[in-house]
Amino acid sequence: MTHEFSITGMTCGSCVANVKKTLERVPGITAARVSLDPPIASLDMDRHVGLDELKAALKDYPKYQIGEVPAKAAKPAPPPVALEEKESFFKTYKPILLVFGYILGVTLLVELVADNFDGMRWMRHFMAGFFLVFSFFKLLDLPAFAMSYSSYDIVARRWLGWGYVYPFVELAFGLLFLTNFLPFFTNAATLLVMGISTVGVVQSLLAKRKFQCACLGAVFSLPMSTITLVEDLLMVGMAGAMLFLL
Repeated sequence: MTHEFSITGMTCGSCVANVKKTLERVPGITAARVSLDPPIASLDMDRHVGLDELKAALKDYPKYQIGEVPAKAAKPAPPPVALEEKESFFKTYKPILLVFGYILGVTLLVELVADNFDGMRWMRHFMAGFFLVFSFFKLLDLPAFAMSYSSYDIVARRWLGWGYVYPFVELAFGLLFLTNFLPFFTNAATLLVMGISTVGVVQSLLAKRKFQCACLGAVFSLPMSTITLVEDLLMVGMAGAMLFLL
């Protein structure tokens, strides 16, 4: 059997030779391999030789100290790889990404079957789908949405009732965009409402406090993140663009 021990006090090849020669004289040790770097003695034994016997053998060389090999420190866990980070991101935001994907796909399909691609019509249909779908999720549990929304929206923080009104405002926007009714008023009102909403999101992100995003109501637990900011800015940008192009 072979056992390893640490040796301290060795400084050169002569030290290694002295330790090796001394340990091989111990009854029960059939071979000794000693290295300076690392300072380890690997001993072949035909019987168990205790640490006390080894220390006694080296008593004439007090600068050499033999002991148990220190347990190897556990290696720190490797940082998550990029793939795991991506999987975690998509798992967390899967509901909102799917909703965006469906709305984007359907509205592009409408333009695909039309005679020509009309950017204004596509933006109008996209915003109609966005507001109708997002208001639906908020209305599934209106009180829970209102409470969640009041944690970060600058209006709902001061007046809880805004959280109860907001989903119906989104529903109205969805219907107005879908029917193209009063486009100037619809885009101007959207720009104002979504602009105010964006301010609350930006403040929350800058404060680095953890909030639950209420964009899909209380049905899904989505953390506040730049996804929420992108969502609001997208609506602000589209409303501004259509207002400018009218």
